[in-house]
Amino acid sequence: MIDAGAGGKEICVANIGGKYYAIGNRCTHMGCLLSDGTLRGENVTCPCHGSVFNVLTGAVVKGPAQKSEPAYGVRIEEDQVLIDV
Repeated sequence: MIDAGAGGKEICVANIGGKYYAIGNRCTHMGCLLSDGTLRGENVTCPCHGSVFNVLTGAVVKGPAQKSEPAYGVRIEEDQVLIDV
């Protein structure tokens, strides 16, 4: 996972099976960086308090977070990863 910025937003970008996905990078529980967390399958675990988010949809899989992350469209043009914000 990488920490990216686009349109003034902090974004967590994950590559799953050669396809890129992007969600907000600040955990909705306490604001920790999800890009510092652990990616397992399509879920990222926040390194601070263990909240789990689905990187395809931004949905909370496991709390303590209760609010989903925003999900962003991603497209590849030549060798650039572009995020729709």
